[in-house]
Amino acid sequence: MDSRAAAEWMEAERAELERRLAQAVPGELEPPPSLHRALRYSLLDGGKRLRPLLCRAAALAVAGQPVEAAWAPACAVEMVHTYSLIHDDLPALDNDDLRRGRPTCHKQFGEALAILAGDALLTLAFGQLAAAGSAAAAMVALLAEAAGTPAGMVAGQVADLEAERAATSAAAVAFIHRRKTAALLRASVLLGGLAAAASAAQLAALAQFGESLGLAFQIVDDLLDLTASSRELGKTAGKDEVQRKATYPAVAGRAAAEWEARRLQQQALDALAPWGPAADRLRALAAQMAARRA
Repeated sequence: MDSRAAAEWMEAERAELERRLAQAVPGELEPPPSLHRALRYSLLDGGKRLRPLLCRAAALAVAGQPVEAAWAPACAVEMVHTYSLIHDDLPALDNDDLRRGRPTCHKQFGEALAILAGDALLTLAFGQLAAAGSAAAAMVALLAEAAGTPAGMVAGQVADLEAERAATSAAAVAFIHRRKTAALLRASVLLGGLAAAASAAQLAALAQFGESLGLAFQIVDDLLDLTASSRELGKTAGKDEVQRKATYPAVAGRAAAEWEARRLQQQALDALAPWGPAADRLRALAAQMAARRA
């Protein structure tokens, strides 16, 4: 698949995703409107939509054609991701005023509504999966594990908080990255695989792809925090260094971090080696991730 075809596929998928997300959550005027304005403000503000695209691409790789059943988990994983961003930005956590180039949810609507908007999105995500057909139970279990604790996102967020301003190591950073970022990216591709009735061998390959890509994604994110501007990132740049976050560049240096990101990206691609052209969209998303500047 050439870069133009991949870009056209991503554009079409994002457009359909936006339509489905807008339908999946309450309208702005539905009571209580203050809550629904806040959650729609954060959910429907664009973004890369990497996780739902990975879900959709994984289903296509397994089935060889678009899979309608992959839309529910694609929407669900984006809702979970958005909830995590709303809560991450709160003063008690990362304390950020900017997200995707706009005021963060708590700056726009207040802390109480931001907390509740995140809570609502997390709950709505599992409602999406409940209607996902025969694979619903497996999807719910998978997303709960990836979003929670001890092996998921919330566990990683706690480890990240506790590592601030403390001596750390590459192993500690990997522990954080595997949970805080890679778990949800891994779940994204596995949800797509489940939607397409993937075999055990296919799910194992998708798991390896997703975990390696997730670890590489976080290293690239850490590097961009050092090199990109707030305008480019759409969020406050340079905060990792100021807060002395546990990042791979901090423990290993920028050059080693760049090398490790490339190694992990290749490891992700190697997991797709037996798949052929049906996995080209997954490969294109991996390439886009590695080349991103925001």
